[in-house]
Amino acid sequence: MHSARMHSDETHDALGAIAESLSGRRVDSIAPAAAGGNSRIYRIRCGQEDFALKCYPPRGQDPRERANTEFKALRFLERHCPGRAPRAYAIDAEGGYLLLEWIEGSRVTVVAPADVDSAVAFLGALFDGSSGPDAHDMPYASEACLSGAELIRQLLGREHRLRALAGDQQVLIEFLDREFAPARQRLVSEARASAAEAGLDFSAELEPSARSLVPSDFGFHNTLRKADGGLIFVDHEYFGWDDPVKVTADFMLHPATPLADDMRERFWRGVSAGRENDKSFHVRLKLLYPLFGARWCLILLNEFLPERWAGRVFAGANRQWEPVKLEQLHRARELLGKISHGSDGFLP
Repeated sequence: MHSARMHSDETHDALGAIAESLSGRRVDSIAPAAAGGNSRIYRIRCGQEDFALKCYPPRGQDPRERANTEFKALRFLERHCPGRAPRAYAIDAEGGYLLLEWIEGSRVTVVAPADVDSAVAFLGALFDGSSGPDAHDMPYASEACLSGAELIRQLLGREHRLRALAGDQQVLIEFLDREFAPARQRLVSEARASAAEAGLDFSAELEPSARSLVPSDFGFHNTLRKADGGLIFVDHEYFGWDDPVKVTADFMLHPATPLADDMRERFWRGVSAGRENDKSFHVRLKLLYPLFGARWCLILLNEFLPERWAGRVFAGANRQWEPVKLEQLHRARELLGKISHGSDGFLP
């Protein structure tokens, strides 16, 4: 893993005390590991064994119970998808710390067909596990989308928030007014029409039998490749019940790890094969995919939000804010162009 800076508000001694409390063992060394988008990871050595200590941002920045959600998720995954996610050993939910299995691995930079198949297999095992009795008390995924109407509500909410906090960011306002809003209106109209044509109620919540537990922030950006080539899927703090269409669309759309068209098709076809009892899965994916793409355009613009940038700084970002905002605006514009023509033919 790559090195990261030790932050001044988390001293070596304080982290050591937390790690010793969670592990019940003497800590011999602490080293910052690769920072995530919102959290920090430290490598903790106890004798000959290493652990990962995950430090979540203060709850004031994000009221979601991310540490507790990830702890429950990893315990569930250990039972139903063993060896495909880190094991969780102990939690300090109040302080926002999680002691995890240390995974020696590297980021996935080149995606091969076998990697896509591993991701499909992981989701398939999770779909199967979702029918078990221990799945019932799991929470909803962060920003779950169980209907087309909820997806539109989230779209409009994100757009409104960006406008409200834009201040004097004229480039952002111009993009939202001149490019995003017209495209969003057209895509929403087309999705509603497609749903009606398919006989689907756009506003009705998805029936429970078609829902599944999903690793909400799922993609190769949150994957480690072990020395033997096997994949470990990490960062499950947004885990929970959702429409499997959302995790499928998000996997294909996530801007951190763009997928080639053949890899996207391999993925959605693989997931679809595991949704045989979900008769409207493919129809929902095709008509909602562009709207999830529009949602990603707005997520890319989160860097314009002061509190979101504060979270990046917490996690170790060391770039200047203004260039990052302009870069994200460029990426949002590019993605909007790609999804403006629906599913662009790759979903027959």
